[in-house]
Amino acid sequence: MKRTLPILAVLVVLLAAIAVANPFFLEPAGFLAFLKRAAPLVILAAGQYFVIVSGEFDLSVGSLVTAEVVIAARLIDGDESATWPVLALLIVVGLFAGLVNGVLTTKLRVPSFIVTLGMLLILSGAVFLWTGGAPRGALSEGFRVFGRGGLGPLPWSVLILLAVGAAAIWLMRADFGKTLMATGDNERAAALSGVRVDRAKIFAFMLSGLAAAVAAILLGGFAGVSAQVGQGLEFSAITAVVLGGVVLGGGRGSALAAMAGAVTLEALFTLLNLYGISGALEFTVQGVIIIAAVAAGAIRLPRKFTPRRGDAHAAS
Repeated sequence: MKRTLPILAVLVVLLAAIAVANPFFLEPAGFLAFLKRAAPLVILAAGQYFVIVSGEFDLSVGSLVTAEVVIAARLIDGDESATWPVLALLIVVGLFAGLVNGVLTTKLRVPSFIVTLGMLLILSGAVFLWTGGAPRGALSEGFRVFGRGGLGPLPWSVLILLAVGAAAIWLMRADFGKTLMATGDNERAAALSGVRVDRAKIFAFMLSGLAAAVAAILLGGFAGVSAQVGQGLEFSAITAVVLGGVVLGGGRGSALAAMAGAVTLEALFTLLNLYGISGALEFTVQGVIIIAAVAAGAIRLPRKFTPRRGDAHAAS
């Protein structure tokens, strides 16, 4: 909980600043609308958290979100009867993309940065080739209800967000979370202690792919079909995770703090928008946050191994 307090304090300050600029934000409808907008990024951050805390990266989630929305629109094409089969397919596609990323990273020993960057390019190229830059088809009302509708006053996206958040926190408190944390902290030591490192990392990538599929369903319902719907989301998710205090390199960080980082990032963008500051500044802000977080982590964390004097003599 201590790791979550700093980001929660920043979040409270930002929410207060938004409320000053827009008093409607304090009303339940205004705050729920904010959470509805933030939900896809928070869910992506939860998935990215699993990968980063295991010591890896997933740069493919933004292009995966775009591919999922484009696939859904093309296959449904306004047909309500195709809604649920396509929803199931999107979940499978997300899990499969995560599986491919995880297997290539662990079994072929290709750095995850390279694997997921390659997946990003493959998916982006495939989407452009398939659509020519102009997606075809249409999402059904049954599909779009997840991004626009709700259960009474509560939007479905907020309810799904709460479910995903609870699941992420539960997973990290279970044996899987301890295994994943140990893997990210010291992969070799974890393997020597009996941890199945490859399996843990593959599962983390699959959770990231699943989170991307869920985010795509919400974004498709909320914003409609676009060939740029997921553009830049991979960097926003990483920024949110490090803003929540999760250490790049793995082994340290809280799932709750990572998701709070995503809400904080969305609050910051909302505040900038309210004061008329250009949206182009968002990428600059994300870059500053990532550099500052990595620098702070390097200063704060001790070295994992310091040679003893005898070891130094032996090495010489």
